Amino acid sequence: NNIMNLKNLHTEEKAVQTNVLFATTEGKVISLQIAKGEQLKEHITKVQALLVCVSGNAVFSNENGLEISLKSGDFVKIEENVKHKVDAIDESNFLLIK
Repeated sequence: NNIMNLKNLHTEEKAVQTNVLFATTEGKVISLQIAKGEQLKEHITKVQALLVCVSGNAVFSNENGLEISLKSGDFVKIEENVKHKVDAIDESNFLLIK
């Protein structure tokens, strides 16, 4: 089967799963899946990142009070050194580009 789908990268029964799709000297693209009702716990990143929702329904929030609903095609720019988290309402798949 040559069909490439992000869900196929995440076969474990875990709340949060990641898989690096590719990396360059400048950055990387990561496939992220969060199970329904689970959370990518609050954390910071040292570089700016872009979180793109490919499928599902989730809420991104940060310590500055920003709260954004993310569905297929939605994206959010993540600022460096700002605490943030993602709550999945349904099973959700993302591309994290940083």
